[in-house]
Amino acid sequence: MNKKHIVVLTGAGISAESGLKTFRDGDGLWNGYNVYDVATPGAWKKDPQRVLDFYNDRRRDVAAAKPNAAHFGLAALEKDFDVTIVTQNIDDLHERGGSTNIIHLHGEIFKMRSEVDEELVYEIHGDIKLGDKAADGAQLRPYIVWFEEPVPMIEKAVALMYDCDYFVVVGTSLQVYPAASLLHYAPPYLPKFIIDKKLPAVQRSSTLTMIEKPATEGVAYLQKLLVP
Repeated sequence: MNKKHIVVLTGAGISAESGLKTFRDGDGLWNGYNVYDVATPGAWKKDPQRVLDFYNDRRRDVAAAKPNAAHFGLAALEKDFDVTIVTQNIDDLHERGGSTNIIHLHGEIFKMRSEVDEELVYEIHGDIKLGDKAADGAQLRPYIVWFEEPVPMIEKAVALMYDCDYFVVVGTSLQVYPAASLLHYAPPYLPKFIIDKKLPAVQRSSTLTMIEKPATEGVAYLQKLLVP
């Protein structure tokens, strides 16, 4: 018998319990940084060294972090379900937690690419430096989808909304688009679950279950609801 398919959208809240600061928290990693100084194409043109320093720091933060019970819990669902993780996060905690099918909407911190040819992608675990060049001779930049850039993986994620049996949202404010639009694409009949310590304001429905818990506790509760 075919396993039922769960699509899970995750945000910064799932990584917060691993010690990675979130975008919108008062002590978030963006606090003290103007987002337009470190996470836009304009920032890269104006001061690439500052952008590289910012993401080199993020890479070190992620390398030092460890997956938590929420990451492990979502991976454990693969025993009973086909699970696709669609994450807004640039860390690799889902991979290290054991999930095997992951779509990174906003890029990956342990990859870099040519600033000209976005198809020239390489792994990176140290620092990216000015003068580091891709095969086309162009400067290497973080493999990150910055603000004001298109999100190429969103179309693949949207298509999943019509090819799944459950849709789960974990640890996201649902304020960052286009990722937040996935909830709107989910068919009305589809069973949906939103897990967050501070639930976002969304339209309630009979097919929506709201779980106001941190990601670790919420995913454990979800397992009890879904696993036969």
